[in-house]
Amino acid sequence: MGAEPSAGAERIARDPRRLVGIALMCVAPVLFASLDATGKWLAGAGVDPLLTTFMRYAVNVALVTAFLNPVTRPGVAHSRRLPLQVVRSLLLFGSTACNFLALRSLQLAETVSIQFAAPLAVALLAGPMLGEWSSRLRLAAVAAGFVGVLVIVRPDTLTAKPAMLFSLGNMLCYAFYVIVTRKLAAYDSSATTIFYTGLAGLALMAPLLPWIWTAPDSLHVWGMLVAVGLFGTAGHWLLVLAHARAPASLLAPLIYTQILWSVLLGYAVFGDVPGAWTLVGALVIVASGLVLIVEDSWKRRRRA
Repeated sequence: MGAEPSAGAERIARDPRRLVGIALMCVAPVLFASLDATGKWLAGAGVDPLLTTFMRYAVNVALVTAFLNPVTRPGVAHSRRLPLQVVRSLLLFGSTACNFLALRSLQLAETVSIQFAAPLAVALLAGPMLGEWSSRLRLAAVAAGFVGVLVIVRPDTLTAKPAMLFSLGNMLCYAFYVIVTRKLAAYDSSATTIFYTGLAGLALMAPLLPWIWTAPDSLHVWGMLVAVGLFGTAGHWLLVLAHARAPASLLAPLIYTQILWSVLLGYAVFGDVPGAWTLVGALVIVASGLVLIVEDSWKRRRRA
């Protein structure tokens, strides 16, 4: 006799919106892994990572402003905390640039594993910066997660692969980006925040374009540069749609499937096989992240 379905499973089955949200959340990590794989391929083809970063934001800004601009959405450009919006945009730019720089010499599995330590850094920084102090359980999970990072970024590995520093920079920039995004939620609408997301990074990169620009030598390379922007924009769009249909506590664990897709794409496209230490570190980081998600879910249930 089969096991009785849980109340949570019955609730999901009765609510088609949740099923759609889960499906969207399963596709988003595929797009993010594809974004990283495309960035790594372009680096191997001799494209400057900063040019790839520029195209990532040029395509994003073009798509966003086509649908979200002061004409179609009056007042969308008005921010009550414009300097904070600029800082947020620059942090995301820094995260993206560091990631593409790291991908020149690191495997996809290595960069994405370190990147997933960002929620742990957010949990640690949320206390002094947002007043969201962590419990002992959360602090223990954060400590374990950073041990996982140290397993991947060992002194001998750092010496052999200094690009690990770019991955750490990516993780830290993204952690502060999340913190600033939370701060802005109290002042600006999500539409305004989305509108400003890529603008500062694009404005910063535009003056540098004459020094980093090298015309792609084939339509294939042009297509891959455009694909970088499409993958990133579509991935974030699916995240927004998914969270509008299902609770974050249900969706959050699914983002970790990006590690699996990164391993698969790394092997299929580049022939990369993750080392044992990378896999062990990734498992520790994922386990720590899941502890944070479960603990946050318990807190929400107690408040309800």
